[in-house]
Amino acid sequence: MDEETQLQQIQLLKSTNDDHGGVIVELDDDHNPMDSTTFLSILRPSISHWKHLGKRGVWVKLPIHLVNLVETLVKEGFWYHHAEPKYLMLVHWIPESGSTIPANASHRVGVGALVVNEKREILVVQEKSGRYQGTGFWKFPTGVVDQGEDICVAAIREVKEETGVDSKFVEILAFSQSHKTFFEKSDLYFVCLMRPLSLDIQIQETEIEAAQVLAMWMPFDEYAAQPLIDKHELLKVIKDIYLAKVDKQYSGFTPISTRSDLSEEKTHLYVNVGDMKRCNSI
Repeated sequence: MDEETQLQQIQLLKSTNDDHGGVIVELDDDHNPMDSTTFLSILRPSISHWKHLGKRGVWVKLPIHLVNLVETLVKEGFWYHHAEPKYLMLVHWIPESGSTIPANASHRVGVGALVVNEKREILVVQEKSGRYQGTGFWKFPTGVVDQGEDICVAAIREVKEETGVDSKFVEILAFSQSHKTFFEKSDLYFVCLMRPLSLDIQIQETEIEAAQVLAMWMPFDEYAAQPLIDKHELLKVIKDIYLAKVDKQYSGFTPISTRSDLSEEKTHLYVNVGDMKRCNSI
C-alpha cells in the first residue's frame, strides 16, 4: 500500500496553507464535540503528514466549546499564542530549528480627543473611576481603539460615547509609546485634534446610571491652569503642542485614504498635509 493510499484511509485535520510555510487548522463553531482520545488519534498523524510535506508552523484555532482539547494539544507540543472571547489560538513549531512564529500583538492602541470650539473652550470630562478619580481633574475624552477601527473613527466614537457631542477629526497632534502598561503590553497613544459639530452635552444613560462621567466645556486657559497639568509631564507637553498649533507654529498629521498590500481594506496614512502640499506631493 503506497503512502497516498494510507493517507486516504487515515483521518487528518483539515488545514489551509499560510503564507510562511505553515498550516492553519480552524475547528469552527459548528465542529462536533470530540473527546481527547479521538482528537489525539487525528492530531498525531496530521502532524506527521505536515512534517513530511516540510511544513513549519501549525496554528490551531480552538473554539470555546472544544476547550477540553487544550490539554491534548499542549501535551503534543503546542503552546498558547492568543485568546479572543470565542476562541483560543495555539501554535506548534515542527522543525528542530528555532521557531519563527511571530509573537502575539504587543501593543494596545489608545486615543485622546482634544475637542476645541470657536470660543477656545475644550470639551472635558471628569471620571469617577480610573487613575484620576477623586482628584477633581478635568481631562479630555480618552479610550481604546476597537479591533478593525481607524484611529480617526475611534476618536469620534469616544467623544460621542462619553459626552454625546458630535465631532470632526482634524489631525493627530502627537503620539506616545509606553511599555508594560496593560498586562505587560506596550501602549500607543494618539492625541487627536477635533472640531465639534454640536455643542450640547448629552451623557448616555448608562454612563449617568453608573455615575462614571461628568462633562463640560471649559476655557482652554482654565484647563491648562489645573495643577495636575504641570505635574504630569505628558499632559504639559500636549498642552504646549496645542498652543503651538494655535500659533500656527506646528502641524500635525492628517489621514489620507490609501491601500496596503497587507489588507484588502482601505487604510489611512497620516501625513503632514501642509508640508506635502508645499512640496506638490499631494
